[in-house]
Amino acid sequence: MIGLILGTSEGKEILSLLNKFTDEILISTATSYGGELLHSYKYKYLNTKPLDFEALKKLLLDHKVSVLLDASHPYATEVSTNCEKICKELSIVYLRYERPAVAEKYRKHEKVIFVRDYEKLFDAINNIDELKGSESVILNTTGSKNIIRLLSLGITSRIVHRILPSVEVMRQCIECGVKIEDIIAIKGPIGYELNIGFIQQYGAKGIILKDSGIRGGTKEKIEAAIAKKLYVFVIERENEQHKNTFKSEKVLVDYIKENNLY
Repeated sequence: MIGLILGTSEGKEILSLLNKFTDEILISTATSYGGELLHSYKYKYLNTKPLDFEALKKLLLDHKVSVLLDASHPYATEVSTNCEKICKELSIVYLRYERPAVAEKYRKHEKVIFVRDYEKLFDAINNIDELKGSESVILNTTGSKNIIRLLSLGITSRIVHRILPSVEVMRQCIECGVKIEDIIAIKGPIGYELNIGFIQQYGAKGIILKDSGIRGGTKEKIEAAIAKKLYVFVIERENEQHKNTFKSEKVLVDYIKENNLY
């Protein structure tokens, strides 16, 4: 049985390529929304809930998974760490698909600021007078999982959060104290023109983003922000090294076929 940790749109491409020769696949995604996107694919089992270390280990054992494809989001570092550790314990072949980064080419731009974590983000924003006070608007496009963390920093700017349009995520935001007028609920990735539109609509002076690669719309966010002279804050990826890492969906699936890992 092939296990597939699905957390990016490329995961669906991997699944589509696998379906050309097998449906002996276990899929695990962290949300019911992720599961809803897979109706047209073939697989034997689907999990749509977040799993901790022990729960994931049990899932892989119960379904006799022999190879695990980790296509989780590049910022879901705990998921990848757990996957690799479990595979080592259970003698499961671990293969990592990782989205290529795209933000690095903008590092030398004067208004593109790279930060290691949210504490450094606060320092970077706090050092820019133009971004101080509730009249200054910053767009947060890093998703809903880190909203509490972001709000706890005490940033004085008004922060408008772009999130997935799901009832669950909306509820989480409201419970965190986010006002309705500070929520943009839309499914990404977002194109250049729409990014420009959001910047103009809210009069934004800054944008917070992760380097989610080309498929994650990172290039369009940065290009739009530069065009409108915004400060761009890029939360850097953790510099993790995984064995058997692939940057191409096709090369990954070809490797599985060539080595009979199914």
